[in-house]
Amino acid sequence: MSVSASKKFENFSEWFDDVIFRARIVDNRFPVKGFSVYLENGAFMLDVIKKLLEDELEKTGHKKMYFPLVTSEELFRKEAEHIKGFSKEVFVIDQGSGEQKLIIRPTSETIMYPMFKLWIRSHADLPLKVHQSVNVYRRETKATRALYRVREIPWNEAHTVHENAAEAEKQVREAMQIYETVLKKLCIGYIILKRPDFDKFAGAVYSIAFDAWNPDGKVNQVATIHNLGRNFAKAYEIEFEKRDGSRGTPYQTCYGFGFSRVIAAIIAQHGDDRGLVLPPVVAPTQVVIIPILFKGQEKQILDYASKVRDMLAGRWRTVLDDRDDITPGEKFYHWELMGVPVRVEIGPKEVVESSVTLARRDTLERVKVSLDELVGKVDELMRAIESNLLERSRRMMLSVISDANNMEEIKKILKERRIARINWCGSIECAEKLKDEVGGEVRGERYDIVEKPFGPCAVRRGEARSVVYVARSY
Repeated sequence: MSVSASKKFENFSEWFDDVIFRARIVDNRFPVKGFSVYLENGAFMLDVIKKLLEDELEKTGHKKMYFPLVTSEELFRKEAEHIKGFSKEVFVIDQGSGEQKLIIRPTSETIMYPMFKLWIRSHADLPLKVHQSVNVYRRETKATRALYRVREIPWNEAHTVHENAAEAEKQVREAMQIYETVLKKLCIGYIILKRPDFDKFAGAVYSIAFDAWNPDGKVNQVATIHNLGRNFAKAYEIEFEKRDGSRGTPYQTCYGFGFSRVIAAIIAQHGDDRGLVLPPVVAPTQVVIIPILFKGQEKQILDYASKVRDMLAGRWRTVLDDRDDITPGEKFYHWELMGVPVRVEIGPKEVVESSVTLARRDTLERVKVSLDELVGKVDELMRAIESNLLERSRRMMLSVISDANNMEEIKKILKERRIARINWCGSIECAEKLKDEVGGEVRGERYDIVEKPFGPCAVRRGEARSVVYVARSY
């Protein structure tokens, strides 16, 4: 751990709240609990992430649609397990005068699937793959936390319908690849876990989740994928004519990608004590040019800086900071806080030498290059920054995981703000004992790789059935 990141790791909450406000990501002072205002940089990042994801979804045949915000109580209650899972979290619109109450979507199964029933008639209508980027609303009872645990959640949700179980399972794999592609572009480190049955999405056959590491030791669930089997199709009477002419019930999947939590992961994983450190793809400003003015040479330096801006502006989101009311040092401080990947410094020497000095935000390294090399060198630095941030976050994800063989070791690992990998017998009783005594949750077992138990259950020493990860979470 570098010295420059000490505050982030020592007092994450204070560091995070300070950075998201000063770097113009979110203002959390809106006077309704759990609702935030996305400032200009946060809104920009949200739009970029949304486009990255939607492009991948649409490449794979997902059709973009928009469904209503509300559903009726009658439709919401059709899938018993689903309503049980969300009953405490929903916001309700009471229209009064004896009219039925409306449920504001906590997720959209109960809104979409009555329409799927109308649209699907035969196997020729399948697979059906739709997605929407919207806000969902959940009445969080826990303490809310900007970006991590909020009551208005900007996200993308995709829903698919298939002829058979094998195609639905194949769709789960496709969704996983889509999410991995986007998270790689954002340089986020995570593990993919299959949730235990008691913690799966309400109404699903099974759920998998992308858990990203966080500096305070809690994991940040940035995306989830659910194989729904035929549970919802049966509840909403979705049927189709099979290839042999008989009637069949289709299989479904759904998956969600939380934009606010992904922004939180970018800030938390890459940032340092100077502020944001942004991957180039999501940075509102990718290059900032700082002229270092000397008396009597102002015009030459500013003219040269404008020339440099013109060379870069068509390729990268570029800002020339020519303010004359603050010092170059204050400008460095400001743009480092904003996480700009590359800074271009131009003083009298650079003008004479026809060169520039480049500084990269992730490592703070500086290098002087000629004007002829500028565009190529900035391209090279952007690729290097992206590669370094991805490798650094993946390495950190692995470094915070430690094996534990008993309750004391689990307790020690969680106290050190890390994740415990343990052998587990599979019983709810052991999971509850873990939560009660060490404050950690069984997050699940790896979905992407097979891990075999390396000893007895870490909780009560019985025979272990699987290897699972235990962590605190948001």
